Amino acid sequence: MHAGDGVTTPRFSLLTTVEDASREAFDLTAASVRGQRLRDWQWVVVHGPAAASEVVDALREAAAAEPRIVTVESAAGPSAGLDAATGDFVGLLDLGDELTAQALVVVAKAVDAAGDELDVVYSDHDEPAPDGSGRRPYFKPDWSPERLLHHAYVGRLSVLRRSSLLAAGGFSPDSGPAAGLDALLRVSERGGDVRHVQRVLYRRNGGPEHEAADAVPVVQAHLDRVGIEATVTVSEAPGLLRIVRCPDVTTPTSIIIPTIGTSGEVWGAHRNLVTETVRTVAEHTRHTDLEFVIVYDRPTPEEVLEELRALRESHGLRIRLVVFTEKFNFSAKCNVGAAYAAGDVLVFLNDDMAARSDEVIETLIAPLREPGVGATGAKLFFEDGTVQHGGVRFGSGFLSDPYRTAAEDAPGELGELQVNREVTALTGACVAVRRDVFEEVGGFSERFPMNFNDVDFGLKTSRAGLRSLWLHEVSLWHFESVTRDNAVRPWEFARLENRWGRRKAVRERYSNNVR
Repeated sequence: MHAGDGVTTPRFSLLTTVEDASREAFDLTAASVRGQRLRDWQWVVVHGPAAASEVVDALREAAAAEPRIVTVESAAGPSAGLDAATGDFVGLLDLGDELTAQALVVVAKAVDAAGDELDVVYSDHDEPAPDGSGRRPYFKPDWSPERLLHHAYVGRLSVLRRSSLLAAGGFSPDSGPAAGLDALLRVSERGGDVRHVQRVLYRRNGGPEHEAADAVPVVQAHLDRVGIEATVTVSEAPGLLRIVRCPDVTTPTSIIIPTIGTSGEVWGAHRNLVTETVRTVAEHTRHTDLEFVIVYDRPTPEEVLEELRALRESHGLRIRLVVFTEKFNFSAKCNVGAAYAAGDVLVFLNDDMAARSDEVIETLIAPLREPGVGATGAKLFFEDGTVQHGGVRFGSGFLSDPYRTAAEDAPGELGELQVNREVTALTGACVAVRRDVFEEVGGFSERFPMNFNDVDFGLKTSRAGLRSLWLHEVSLWHFESVTRDNAVRPWEFARLENRWGRRKAVRERYSNNVR
């Protein structure tokens, strides 16, 4: 153990597999390892028959001069390296890439601060900019298991506790280039802590660690092990995967819609908004145990209530009409609806919506069956086809949906709009939650009668140790401009920040390239 640099550190084993790399690549990586400020490291380099002789010669020369460099001749890659590793933590280091000089010092401090429950530490990295204009940093989100299924964002540098990795089966030779992702998924299944170090500690100089197709069997095996019924395929979006869960068509579900019976023009035609919301959702689901709870204010026109009653007959729907007699408070109307609802899952919808994707309810609520998931939300679109909701940021100076008005097919930052992912908060226009979670966090705070009740709800969900998931393939139209004054009052900002901290002082945790 080494006590320099102000920390008591574990020993790190860095594992590298030599395949077709050049001597220059070896020299670059070797210099970065030798240059570590923390001296308690081991570098295990595995070389197979395809390794260039000049690289093997350089490796043997380096090992002869430095006892912390260990050579292994094997075609088994990282699994052979793990057999020779002695460090408390193990990380993969690709030949041609570099560690910053402080990399292991910084990771060691994170390990010491976390304690014995820590299994994984990962850092940010940088890489050559696509246009050749220098280097581009990748500031990663905090631990995001859902995002990881679609996008292997953790990458390098990541280190895993060796004892946990061995208990999880080590590096699988069958995983090929995706062995690192496979090991991370296996270790994460054990439930230990994962920490994100918000510093660029790794410099990528080559291509991706693996292709998306390499990750398909790895992610599929993970889902099978943890009992999530889903199918994994390569996404149409470059470098990403697509996860299609088995829909949940049986869990008793209540759709709660607050309304005052507004009507308006949509796509050139007049409509009573709430009745069209109910109708289109009903026509885009095959859920078998569904009710609608409509919480309406006294000024709601009688003709709207009659249309809703008629839908009971024409579409065979269970529709409960609940009158709200108090002063307007959106949160209170949602809470009243929840009190009248019979479902084990509660889906809150605005009254100015229309279903866009098929199986909209059963795919929206499917992840709620999984441990750790507190709420889910959909991708929403304005009437003109631009994005209305792609997940809410709070912190790092943000209190907004960064993808509002993005093009329908916009990828988002590193594909964020093309994957399911964790978000800080979901818009209250469409959010699904298990009843037990809703009650645990206290429902919607009635101190936010109009704005930010959804952000507050998301932050309460996170405080309870649960994740909010934005689902990119569940989509609805949201005709927000028809019904809503978007003005946010200064006191609403103040009230939210008094409760959760100033948005410039707290950190947004779940976005790509936000610090």
